[in-house]
Amino acid sequence: MSPSSEVPVVLPAALHARPAGAVVRAAATFTATVEIRFGERSAPARSALRLMSLNAPAGATVTVHADGADAAGAVAAVTEVLRTAQ
Repeated sequence: MSPSSEVPVVLPAALHARPAGAVVRAAATFTATVEIRFGERSAPARSALRLMSLNAPAGATVTVHADGADAAGAVAAVTEVLRTAQ
């Protein structure tokens, strides 16, 4: 079984194009598979369009989940991007 990591994040801004693009860039630097979950839906962190389709508003709590050798680092990087999203 590959290592995994998960953390909840409260969004300071809606998950629109700019923060979604920043998430994609952060996730792309890792080999881990990263996923963002909002309610019953999820989207791969490497797809800005799918991330925006989650329709996560400012103040919503999303969960960042990753599987793979560098899962912890991927979750930390994506979480930081989401926490500072504008």
